Amino acid sequence: MARKQQNSNTPIERILIIRFSSIGDIVLTTPVVRCLRRQYPNAQIDFLVKEKFKTVIEDNPHINQIFTYSDNLDLTIQQLEKQQYQFIVDLQKNVRSKTVIRRLGVPFASFNKLNVKKWLWTALKINLLPKISVVERYFEAVAGLGVKNDGQGLDYFIPEKDVTELEDVPMGHWSGFVGAVIGGTYETKKMPAEKWMAFVEKCPYPVVLLGGKEDKEMGDKIAALAPGKVYNSCGKFNLNESADLVKRAKVIVSHDTGLMHIAAAFQKAIVSIWGNTRPEFGMFPYYGFNDLENRVAPMSTMIKHKIYCAPCSKLGYQKCPLGHFKCMNRIEADNIVNAVKKLWESVIKQEKSEGKFI
Repeated sequence: MARKQQNSNTPIERILIIRFSSIGDIVLTTPVVRCLRRQYPNAQIDFLVKEKFKTVIEDNPHINQIFTYSDNLDLTIQQLEKQQYQFIVDLQKNVRSKTVIRRLGVPFASFNKLNVKKWLWTALKINLLPKISVVERYFEAVAGLGVKNDGQGLDYFIPEKDVTELEDVPMGHWSGFVGAVIGGTYETKKMPAEKWMAFVEKCPYPVVLLGGKEDKEMGDKIAALAPGKVYNSCGKFNLNESADLVKRAKVIVSHDTGLMHIAAAFQKAIVSIWGNTRPEFGMFPYYGFNDLENRVAPMSTMIKHKIYCAPCSKLGYQKCPLGHFKCMNRIEADNIVNAVKKLWESVIKQEKSEGKFI
């Protein structure tokens, strides 16, 4: 929904895309970046992102320059003013992105964040949200430029220096493993350690725990239950290295996290687990043109406990507002294990049909 229109007689040669955060949201913008590049192959296409999330797009070949914002937005805007952009694609749509747009004073377009509909669902439990990925809504911001979704899904590019070696995981995991993403920004989007412990105890396959340094302690607790079967990689690898472990996994089990979307970029089989948020917000694993009613079976299984108070937030909290956390506590480990088994068997069958070494 553009407020300023580009002069149709002026060729567009300089485009700025804005998405400050976070990992998953930035990964979900990559189809727009790729399709913009194909529509405007000779244009300068730049990206504005928060400094701490630069790694997510640093090796994206469709981007010319990456500008970062940390604490001094004025300084960042001064750098952007020198670029003389002709169009801005605002995929953040917040106060800061609007400030950048106002200061640069060039034509722009954004997308509908559906905040009213999200509030209706979280506050009044009235769900009027469309059953489509946020990716499809992102494309609203480039429709006026003639850019259409190519349906090829998400992108994630790992630099050669961050490609992991076979020896980076235990030998018992070399033939295949389940990647279990135990981390997350908000506690109400994460399964408790006891739930993960119940899962790994029943899971018949080797497991690699994925997360950051802040997840190491919980990872150690989970791994101690089955040290030969479970490897705790939390805090041992950077984001790109963890993404490469995701790429190597047979199946990914994940909360609503950035690594879940990275897994979708690699077309991995995913069991996604939902707590206080819901996939209906448009953040489900996206493989290209799939929606909630037309999932890419057998690629994705979504596990959630239906309860009156969920969703309670479009983002998350550090603790359950009602104190019981039933949205996660009532998820059964057996359901996760059964979903993993089904996807694992499908992956193995597909690999055999393609003649891959297993």
